[in-house]
Amino acid sequence: MTPSPSLDAADLVETSSGAKPVDPTRLTPRLRAVLAVVVIADVLDLMDSTITNIAAPSIARDLGGGAWLIKWLGAGYALAMGVLLVVGGRLGDRYGKRRIFLIGITGFTVASALCGLSVDPTMIVVSRFVQGGFGALMIPQGISILMGTFSREQLPRAVSAFGPAMGVSAVLGPIAAGFIISANIAGLHWRPVFLINIVLGLIGLVAAIRLLPRDQPVSREPIDAIGAVLLGATMLGLIFGLIEGSTNGWTAFPIASLVGGVLLFGAFAVRQRRAVNPLITPSLLKNRGFTAGLVLGLAFFAAVSGLAYVISLFFQLVLHLSPSHAALGLAPVMVGIIGASIVCRPLLTTMGRRLVVIGLVTTLVGTAALWLTVLAKGISVTPWLTAPSLLVLGLGMGACFSTIFEVALGDVTHEEAGSASGSLSAVQQLATAIGSAIVTTLFFSVLRHSGGARAMTISVAVVAAVIVACLGLVWLLPRAAPDDEMGFDLAGAVEQGPSVPVDSAVV
Repeated sequence: MTPSPSLDAADLVETSSGAKPVDPTRLTPRLRAVLAVVVIADVLDLMDSTITNIAAPSIARDLGGGAWLIKWLGAGYALAMGVLLVVGGRLGDRYGKRRIFLIGITGFTVASALCGLSVDPTMIVVSRFVQGGFGALMIPQGISILMGTFSREQLPRAVSAFGPAMGVSAVLGPIAAGFIISANIAGLHWRPVFLINIVLGLIGLVAAIRLLPRDQPVSREPIDAIGAVLLGATMLGLIFGLIEGSTNGWTAFPIASLVGGVLLFGAFAVRQRRAVNPLITPSLLKNRGFTAGLVLGLAFFAAVSGLAYVISLFFQLVLHLSPSHAALGLAPVMVGIIGASIVCRPLLTTMGRRLVVIGLVTTLVGTAALWLTVLAKGISVTPWLTAPSLLVLGLGMGACFSTIFEVALGDVTHEEAGSASGSLSAVQQLATAIGSAIVTTLFFSVLRHSGGARAMTISVAVVAAVIVACLGLVWLLPRAAPDDEMGFDLAGAVEQGPSVPVDSAVV
């Protein structure tokens, strides 16, 4: 892989004979600026996928909508992102990554403004869907732009910048959101957590226009729009039915929505077998290790993302903590995730799926400790008392975030790599939507009848049961993750085929 000839090619050539050879891994100021643009886009996505964990109760109190709005705030963004993620990557391949990136960051910024200016629950939920959809256009282009701009020697250094940036954003983003809401700047309450994206988005947009290299389409293959529509309708039907039924009663409408979702999923499966360019390469579903990783990842990410949301709701709605104190209470989870991701990443090639087992067991220990803490103290529990269990929970989550999908790719061929990576990234987002809907639905259902402490303990117990089931699936995974050489092959496959985002916890 060579750097784009239109960008900093001269920086790679010695300026005079006899001069000391230039370090091939060195990043010039212009390359660093390109990297910064991509990082800004990922920071925008990461912050907006996590701030609703803190902001949702405040938004619901201000706009109304109650539990219905809280459920959709988390699910809507992730649902749109997950359904359109692979399509967004392929649009970049077909129409140019720079062009789709600019469209994505522009739409994301406008949608953020609409979120911040929303006047009722419907407006903000629709805006969250739009925000997630444009995020799905923006995020997949970033890593492909880097791979087309940086040399093979420079790419590892460039990618390594994501870890600290995403780590800081993951910890400070929700905490900053909590303090912004508590500060009630200019009487705007929760709105600045979205409106700040206007500033960040405009900075990223102007920099992208000036700095990102122009590129040509790399693929003319048609996009399976029918498959994407069927997948979107499937997930929307299932999640809408679940949220509507649990909030307003199980009438004929939500039941019909759930049944329709199941039928549409069947149509999606048929479409994937018959489409010329399916969203998921059919041979992947015959790969036992990959399929196990897909199911395991779906269950695990749904469980823990839903639990993180519920912990924030428990802190604010039951313990009546302010958004800033709730954000600080959740900080041990983020610290654990980042710490475990950093430690586990170098061990992945040698330990393989054993790291997944360690991560699942650690997550289970964390959930058990949290369950016992809330059971013993009830609504008298404090964030200080939950901090140790949340730290352990975060360590387990971080170990799994950085291993499950990597190990699942262990038996995937080079030709399948692009589709496999895109599918796993989409599943992670869809799992977030499913987890936000299911676990919060359970929490609110028990809360209405049995109180906050019982709602929390039952929610944690259900998550623990899902983790136990995941331990039964882990032995179907490949023994080892792809080696380093396959990692570069995978990057090439992603660049040539469907583009996918780099998950912040994996980098």
